[in-house]
Amino acid sequence: MKKRTNRAKGTLLIAFLVFAVVVGLLVFRKYETATRVKPPAPAEQAPDIRLVALFFGAPDGSGLLREGREIAVEDTTDDMLASVVDELVVGPLGSLAPTLPHNARVLGAHLKGDLAEVNFSRELVEGLPEGSSAEMAAVYSVVDTVAANFPQVKWVRFLIDGQPAKELKGHLDLSAPISPDYTLEKK
Repeated sequence: MKKRTNRAKGTLLIAFLVFAVVVGLLVFRKYETATRVKPPAPAEQAPDIRLVALFFGAPDGSGLLREGREIAVEDTTDDMLASVVDELVVGPLGSLAPTLPHNARVLGAHLKGDLAEVNFSRELVEGLPEGSSAEMAAVYSVVDTVAANFPQVKWVRFLIDGQPAKELKGHLDLSAPISPDYTLEKK
């Protein structure tokens, strides 16, 4: 009878030890899982940003001044070109004067070697104020902005609704591509 009691005690002891080990492992695993440093969940990747120089009118109307702006990098050079010119349409963020009508739209832009073609909606012509200085500021803000941000560009051609522009308000001949003129920039 004593042998049975010892055997029962031994079996009970082994069962208790197995139970204790299992519970211990479960507690340890729970602790380990709770304290493990988790890598951050993959969030949407922030877009690449590029700093661009935009040319706007000086507050006194005496020329053009640069304004830096961060914009998202686009997939293609043509899309990037259109985005940069779109920022001109948005207008300045500081005290500079806008050079393009706020309702003008960039319909597209294409880079062909050293020539950039920028296609504007008709609102560019319709919303531009009369006068040679307004036309000159509008044209050269676009041309100088494009050339400053895309060093390969030597010429810019204006298109209105997909057709080559001969003029905007009759003061500048746009029938041929325009080269940048940084002498209009005030330092």
